[in-house]
Amino acid sequence: MKNYKYYLLFITTFLLFTTSFGQKKLTLNEAISIALNSNTNLVKSQNTLLTTEASVKNAYGDLLPSLGIGGSWGWSRTNDDGGTQLDFFGREQIIPASQIDSRSYSLSASGNVTLFNGLSNYANIKQKETNLNSALFDLDKLKQDIILQTASLYFSIISYERLLKFQEENYTYNKNLTDKIREMLDLNMITVSDVYAQDVQTANSELAFLQAKNNYEKAKINLLKYLTLDITGEYTFEAPQSVNFNYFDSRDDQTKLFEAALKSRKDFQSQKLKLESAQYQLTISRSGLFPTVSGNYRYSTSAIRPGDLFNRRIFSMGLSLNFSIFSGWNTEFAIQSAEVQIKNATEDLNALEKEIRAQVKNTLLDLETAKTQVEVTNKSLISARLNWNMKRENYELGSATFIEMQQSYRDYLQAQNNDIQAQYSYFTKQFELMNVLGRLNTEF
Repeated sequence: MKNYKYYLLFITTFLLFTTSFGQKKLTLNEAISIALNSNTNLVKSQNTLLTTEASVKNAYGDLLPSLGIGGSWGWSRTNDDGGTQLDFFGREQIIPASQIDSRSYSLSASGNVTLFNGLSNYANIKQKETNLNSALFDLDKLKQDIILQTASLYFSIISYERLLKFQEENYTYNKNLTDKIREMLDLNMITVSDVYAQDVQTANSELAFLQAKNNYEKAKINLLKYLTLDITGEYTFEAPQSVNFNYFDSRDDQTKLFEAALKSRKDFQSQKLKLESAQYQLTISRSGLFPTVSGNYRYSTSAIRPGDLFNRRIFSMGLSLNFSIFSGWNTEFAIQSAEVQIKNATEDLNALEKEIRAQVKNTLLDLETAKTQVEVTNKSLISARLNWNMKRENYELGSATFIEMQQSYRDYLQAQNNDIQAQYSYFTKQFELMNVLGRLNTEF
């Protein structure tokens, strides 16, 4: 029997060693770095940003003169079967059969430039640059949201991992307590009802252990899937000792926090640029009310032989003025659409400002509550542990019932669960506050 126990101990130790050896350690910062490099929405946004950058270059290109070159070659053959015709004096002339080949070559270079179009081209450049800056702000905000989501999933794993370890200890304790109570029953120190009650408690602790294990595995899957990592891989997660941000938790500083959030929030800055872009669109739409002045230029040469191409050269240039008298109300419609776009962008900006103020206030309240909850649950845990130890000693001395001891133990279990969840809820709330203030660092 002893050899069997040693053999079982050796196998268990070997399996634990090999499993740990194959595991990869993943810290919070590493998880955030992976998320910022592999998130699908972020990758797609970065790809779209390339098009936005190209649109700025294209807008500048509208200011530059265009240039194009072209060439042509032509060949023709005229076959005449001959015949007769009258000359000037009315005499009949015989025309012999003939065949004439002709060839032509030409080269040309031409282009045009817009000199004035109601400042539409300049407004277009400003609009495209504004759209690019707005897209960059949106990209930064997306990164901050990804950081928050990653931290939330990571803290969930750490929380469930601690709960799993605690439930494992709880299950082991109840199994050992079951053996001890059976021994006490054999000594006629307790009644059989205590044994039955403890069997139920052990079964419940086993169920709680399995549920905690299930929650932990699901939390790992959620994080690994979000990081686009292999969900079958073995990873260990390092619990942060503390997450301490410098933030204002005084009610007297909320006004300053509101103003700081409006200056730092990437989505708010982006929305301001969207309003500015709509104003540029109005300038572009109004350009239809003005005439368009453009210049054109051309150089060409032609010959019947390639060697004579540049013997005859033609240079030309000119100006053209176009003014739309009636365009089917297209210009009026474009102006009205731009004005509506400005009104909607202004409404979105005002709504976002109110939302940011509400988010800051709510998150501050949540963080203060979470901080208080950590302090309360920690005190409750200490009290519940002391009460359980006392009831356990009293039960062994016969001055407390089994029900009283178990009730104190259940209170201890609940206090432990509350304490673990409160700690990591507080960590998450700190990240949420930094996100609503626009202060999450995206450089990892």
